[in-house]
Amino acid sequence: MEMINNLFQFNGLEGQPTIWMSVGAMALAALLSLIITKVYQITFTGERYSQAFVHTIMMMSIIVSVVMNVVSGNAGVAFGLFAVFSLIRFRSAVTNAKDIAYIFFGLCVGMTAGLFQFELAIVLTLFASLIFYILYKVDYGVGKDTQILRITVPENLNDENLFDDILADKTESYQLRQVETTNLGTMTLYTFAIRSKVDTKDRELLNVIRERNANLKVSLSYLETRD
Repeated sequence: MEMINNLFQFNGLEGQPTIWMSVGAMALAALLSLIITKVYQITFTGERYSQAFVHTIMMMSIIVSVVMNVVSGNAGVAFGLFAVFSLIRFRSAVTNAKDIAYIFFGLCVGMTAGLFQFELAIVLTLFASLIFYILYKVDYGVGKDTQILRITVPENLNDENLFDDILADKTESYQLRQVETTNLGTMTLYTFAIRSKVDTKDRELLNVIRERNANLKVSLSYLETRD
């Protein structure tokens, strides 16, 4: 029994972790990163997440746990390794702020496990995962992206202020961007940049405008892909 316990203890004379402690740190990092990636998959709101990104979170967590074994207690090695890591770049840019948070999450768990703070690594994973899941379920901080609203108006109703009252009621902000004639000059196309209120439904906004523009074409598009 004493021999088994010694496998997971520091070497008394050298003050260095045994190989089995390092293996335990890697195993814990792998297990916790499985939880992290599972939460990521559950809370993902885009069209499709990248399998490579999921694998990256797991591998980085495991690798960082080993790096922390190496650099712990040796400042010179630490500076050297992090100088090497500073040269590494992702081949594809990570544009989603949430994805960056998950990468940092995995790194922190790997670092904590690599320093043999096993209880703290478990608490960090469970607590942070719970927070991510709650934010996802309550849809905290939801807002509307900037939209482009195009309204076709017949010549007899041509007035730049025709829709001001509707837009003031249904949007947080709006700005007329372009006015042009269409259909051989018999109609006018107005283009607005708007930001709808949170409780405004796109279909509801379009229906109200159609009642004002003689039921002609109205289109609403987003400047960016929505998650």
